[in-house]
Amino acid sequence: MKRNKIIYWISTGLFSAFLLLTSFSYLTDPKFADIFRHLGFPQYFRIELAIIKLLGVLILLVPQMPSRIKEWAYAGFGITLISGIIAHINSGDPYGYTINVLFWLTLLIVSYSYWHKRTREKIYSSIV
Repeated sequence: MKRNKIIYWISTGLFSAFLLLTSFSYLTDPKFADIFRHLGFPQYFRIELAIIKLLGVLILLVPQMPSRIKEWAYAGFGITLISGIIAHINSGDPYGYTINVLFWLTLLIVSYSYWHKRTREKIYSSIV
């Protein structure tokens, strides 16, 4: 359905834009070095996370990417966001930080759900 395709691409596009922005910020904005320090993470983790996010965006946005690889990208982003929530709660950050991460987690879930709906539609339309 066209509706499913639109919802998928809007949610995936917004989530991917968020990831690209944060990845760039992790690498260039000194404020993020302080944030990672505050959360108790080593600075090399900030660099690794930025690179992995960039690769994950590529995986999500390329339609021909094998399903198994997309599944791993979605799982990795989910784990990363849940870990971010836990890190913000444990460091005593205001709840606004947690709510922000929950928003992006929800958008990731919407993208994942509609990716599956689109995949099922493609399989069904090729059978009929």
